[in-house]
Amino acid sequence: MNKSVGYALLAGLAAVVVLVSTAIFVGVGGNGGGTGSEPHNPNSAAPAVSGQWVGTWSASAAAAEPGTLDGYAGMSIRNVIHTSVGGSSARIQLSNLYGTRPLAITHATIALAAAPNNPTAAAGTMRRLTFGERTSVVIPAGGAITSDPVRLDVPHDADLLITTYSPAPSGPVTYHPYARQTSYLARGDRAADDAGTAYTEQSPYWRYLTGVDVYSREAKGSVVVIGDSITDGITSTMGANHRWTDFLAERLREEPGAPRLGVLNQGISGNRLLIDGSRYSPNNGPSVLTRLDRDALSRSGVQAVIVEIGLNDLFKTPRQWDPEKLVAGMRKVVKQAHARGLRVTGGTLTPFYGHRGYSVRMDQVRQAVNAQIRAGNVYDNVVDFDKALRDPAQPNRLLPEYDSGDHLHPSDEGYKAMARSVNLKHLKGSAPAAL
Repeated sequence: MNKSVGYALLAGLAAVVVLVSTAIFVGVGGNGGGTGSEPHNPNSAAPAVSGQWVGTWSASAAAAEPGTLDGYAGMSIRNVIHTSVGGSSARIQLSNLYGTRPLAITHATIALAAAPNNPTAAAGTMRRLTFGERTSVVIPAGGAITSDPVRLDVPHDADLLITTYSPAPSGPVTYHPYARQTSYLARGDRAADDAGTAYTEQSPYWRYLTGVDVYSREAKGSVVVIGDSITDGITSTMGANHRWTDFLAERLREEPGAPRLGVLNQGISGNRLLIDGSRYSPNNGPSVLTRLDRDALSRSGVQAVIVEIGLNDLFKTPRQWDPEKLVAGMRKVVKQAHARGLRVTGGTLTPFYGHRGYSVRMDQVRQAVNAQIRAGNVYDNVVDFDKALRDPAQPNRLLPEYDSGDHLHPSDEGYKAMARSVNLKHLKGSAPAAL
């Protein structure tokens, strides 16, 4: 079949599906923020004990995936994600933030993975997702959607499979490029396949999916971590869930007296505090100030915010040589969070001597910013990532065992040290400080 004719047929099919099913057309900026109410899906019974919606996983919409002007027409995308907390029901968030055309999703499912990093679903766990009680949805360019809840016993510390199928060309794909997790693609509508045999194409990206919430009777909310490649976990072991946020989630689950919170990772590699990246760059994303409300403050059940940002403002052109500008930007983050009644824990900027971008002047700016953060007049609380990672014998560089090898990003052990340095009492959600 001629390729253009094939696309035309697929586009016609999508239009018919949308008209027949009266699929929801979701407005720009739609999200599933807030704690919400207990699940009311007609196919599922309400939980016996009251709980709340909390975020168990998230990823920031970072950019438009290069080379995807027609999207993934006629293909199933099976995203593999890892939970921080469990619950009795689940719902997902999809984004077409960087799309230039409406995105038609005609089939979406969620299931537990049969094994870590595997596209095969565990027996009896496959669930079809609906949107406004309909099986199809159209998300406009720049828009987002939250699915209806579906009953599914979701464990903590487990892999989930979230699959979407779109029959027609949809424009550039909204994606997160440095997932550090393998996802999968298959030809045709394979969204309901339990077996993973059709998923022959592997991918290091997450596409369209930006969040998974669970209805939990144990977790009291979630902590959102927003930052750059260090939070993104760009040098962590592929598929091992060894980002520093994963180690933080482990502490929150296992340590006596720790607040029971989901952990939401909103790191974007290359991200800056003050300046937006290009929509087509694979690794910059909107600045923290631009995306703070969408990616952090409006997430489901958010109780606290941790910020790790600033180094790329030094590295990238135009460089920020004035520490006061960086500190002022950080204070704007805190002000926005305080308007939502949320406390902010801020991280000191980590050492990078030996990295190709290092200069003495740049390090002096870093140290000046860190001095103000440590003084307690920037954030509500401080997590001293610099102290946790630096080499005591040469404090402007990473401890060798915490260095991934590029002298900037931590190793798995370095990420673990970052998680250990967080004071969990700071995440318990008391009133914001008066800074």
